[in-house]
Amino acid sequence: MSSSTVNSPSQQSLPPSSEMSHRQIVEALVGILAALFVGMVSSTIVSNALPTIIADLHGSQRAYTWLVTATLLAMTATTPIWGKLSDLFNKKFLLQLAIVIFVIGSSASGAAQNTGMMIGFRVIQGIGMGGITALAQTVIGAMIPPRQRGRYNGYLGSVMALATVSGPLIGGVIVDSSLGWRWCFYVCVPLAVIALVLIQKTLHLEHHPRKASIDWGGATLIAAAVSAVLIWVSFAGDDFAWMSWQTAAFLIGAGVVLALAVVVERRVKEPVVPPAIISKRTTLLAVIASLAVGIAMFGGSVFLGQYFQVARGYSPTEAGLLTMPLMLGVMVSSIIVGRLIVSTGYYKRYIVGGVALLVVGFALLGTIDHTTSLVLIGFYMVLVGAGVGASMQNLVLAVQNTVDSTDIGTASGVIAFFRSLGGAVGVTVLGAILASHVTDLIMKGLVGIGIDPSAAAAGGSTLDVKNLPAPVAEVVRAAYGDGTARIFLVAAVVGVFGLIATLFIEEVALRKTVSMKPSDVGESPSELADDARPVQSAQPVPAGVAEGKHVK
Repeated sequence: MSSSTVNSPSQQSLPPSSEMSHRQIVEALVGILAALFVGMVSSTIVSNALPTIIADLHGSQRAYTWLVTATLLAMTATTPIWGKLSDLFNKKFLLQLAIVIFVIGSSASGAAQNTGMMIGFRVIQGIGMGGITALAQTVIGAMIPPRQRGRYNGYLGSVMALATVSGPLIGGVIVDSSLGWRWCFYVCVPLAVIALVLIQKTLHLEHHPRKASIDWGGATLIAAAVSAVLIWVSFAGDDFAWMSWQTAAFLIGAGVVLALAVVVERRVKEPVVPPAIISKRTTLLAVIASLAVGIAMFGGSVFLGQYFQVARGYSPTEAGLLTMPLMLGVMVSSIIVGRLIVSTGYYKRYIVGGVALLVVGFALLGTIDHTTSLVLIGFYMVLVGAGVGASMQNLVLAVQNTVDSTDIGTASGVIAFFRSLGGAVGVTVLGAILASHVTDLIMKGLVGIGIDPSAAAAGGSTLDVKNLPAPVAEVVRAAYGDGTARIFLVAAVVGVFGLIATLFIEEVALRKTVSMKPSDVGESPSELADDARPVQSAQPVPAGVAEGKHVK
């Protein structure tokens, strides 16, 4: 199952890494965050350009679906693999390699002459995106001790929010301009190259080689299981019914492959997803919460953008601007919470509070319709954004704090993997729910005004609202405006499961070193029960926190 090795001592403890100064960290972060931004923005920038791309390349609806699915498959399936590789090989080199792969995929996608070429190049782009997403967090974890990491995680969360929300806006501006859709791919290349150069000049990490094998068998099985699930949710509801033999075949097949992956991961020496890490209480609960946050981060921006365009009649550029409150909430919350974590040493309360805000924000968005005040919607989006900012990166921090620096890549990759998986599956499933509900509302609305639904071509063509007769257009706008509320309610329900998971996360006081010392583990969570109280800014940090003990 394994075929590659790297030389070095395997059992002896690794020497501690020399800590970087604040200035060195900030300099290195510029290149890392630039790479992360361009990697994430590339996944959303084409959302407003896809109809134009398909028309120009004479593609089909099936090709439309695969242009999205191919990238998600490649990115999600390779994220844990990149994370594991970073524990075995030089992290800086791997991050640069991921950027190079991304640049190649982006350049080739922009030059594609047909949908088949585009899909293939988008896979390459997705592999690079998966590496950038996983390795950015891994490198930050290797540079900065957990106790100080919250300060910088705020920047990381802000960049991820900015990329997610601004992608559709940038894509809309490009499509509406004279540049053409190909620049949705080309625009990412210069920034990626700049990030590559900055990382080469500013990132200096100690690398301690390890003699270890790479679990290619487990990696292949995990990628196959994830691919089966994502392909199923991409085609269910359109090509076959959700309750059908095809659905059963996909789920049973994915289950069998996943079971084989578990068997392999338990037997190999260096598993891609070590059972010892995934079975930890904090990691397992953080995985559940990350799925909910993934739905919020990706689903929120996708369906809010559609709501503003279809239900409210705004252009792609205007829709992107109207989703800015979501980004503002993430940026402000992630920065403030990051600094609070640094000053107090606690993080669980902020994660719980963040996911709670997420649930409240989605529940309130579940009350909107096609006439709801934009000010109210903006406020609801700020709540969702604040929830994402307070929880997203700190879930990674909670997991990173429970593992040694030698496993930080794997741990970070696992959380990033499930967050991406939650986003991919969530967007597809929520989209299917929206499509079904909106179709019913359109049918009822047309019948209510005395129009035959089949004659009005209700269905997919109703998205071209501007070219519909006024009475039909009003029905379609109302259907999308009212129907979108349902998927936000579903997201709120999913968020409740994430909230419950965060309540049971065991808070382990943040250590002040990158590597985990033997004294950092094995102490009773009850030892500091009396210290698990709010810390005022004027009070010293509880002794237990400074020593790295468990805190309830």
